Amino acid sequence: MLAAHLRRTAPGGEDRHSRPTVMVLAFEGWNDAGGAASTAVRTVAQAFGAELVEKLTDEEYYDFQFSRPKIGRTPAGREIIWPSTSILRASPASGEFDLLFVHGVEPSFRWRAYTAELLTKAAEHQVAAVVLVGALLADVPHTRPIPASFSSEDAEIQELLDIDEPTYEGPVGIVGVLAHTAFQAGIPSLSLWAAVPHYVGQAPSPKAQLALMRKLEELLGVPLDPEQAEEISEDAAAWERGVDDLAEEDAEIADYVKRLEEATDTTNLPEASGDAIAEEFERYLRRRKPPEN
Repeated sequence: MLAAHLRRTAPGGEDRHSRPTVMVLAFEGWNDAGGAASTAVRTVAQAFGAELVEKLTDEEYYDFQFSRPKIGRTPAGREIIWPSTSILRASPASGEFDLLFVHGVEPSFRWRAYTAELLTKAAEHQVAAVVLVGALLADVPHTRPIPASFSSEDAEIQELLDIDEPTYEGPVGIVGVLAHTAFQAGIPSLSLWAAVPHYVGQAPSPKAQLALMRKLEELLGVPLDPEQAEEISEDAAAWERGVDDLAEEDAEIADYVKRLEEATDTTNLPEASGDAIAEEFERYLRRRKPPEN
């Protein structure tokens, strides 16, 4: 369905012989809670055999005291690995799309120039749509399915995929800037976000990673590698058991997780209402200890 829409709206229309190209992007940094988004995109790219096309290496994009270079051993010997953005291409035989995967470190400077450079690369590769992948910290329990959902500013994409327009207002990362700028440039754009439990927001977060990968699988119509998916599922189960063990050692955390579970379950019930959710939130506020000075 999405492929047919993109073929129809892309330059050349229905008679285009090539498959539409979709660019999938994720960045380490503020929009990558638990490292879930960047890990998900890198893992999917690797599974599809994506090959490096080029890199964005302009050092004026980065503050090296914040995004520090790393030293590592390569086949050629030890070398400095500088922060950069990689662009990789894959053509899954069973899918309806060619895929460009973009991952790197969120830039520190010159966001407008960085965004313009990436969208120029998208035009050079005749990208028909972009998918921005992110993960944020949220009040969700680790014991329930990780919420992951799409949104889009494009009215046609909203109707086609039955998704909502984004409603968030406030500070944004490079993911939000790229999504909005692509839409303004006339490139259909979607945002995919997973909610990571804030009390275990450090990397890795395999349960959120798997939720994002499943959503990409659903959108792109390309099945994940079964062995790889099974391995990540096992990691997610082990991660959940580990958090369970930590919660059992702290009565306050255990009680907090229980309240999150009750709120989540209430919200997911058909009879859930705004009043019920507000009531649960008020109970949570009453039970909270006042912050220490």
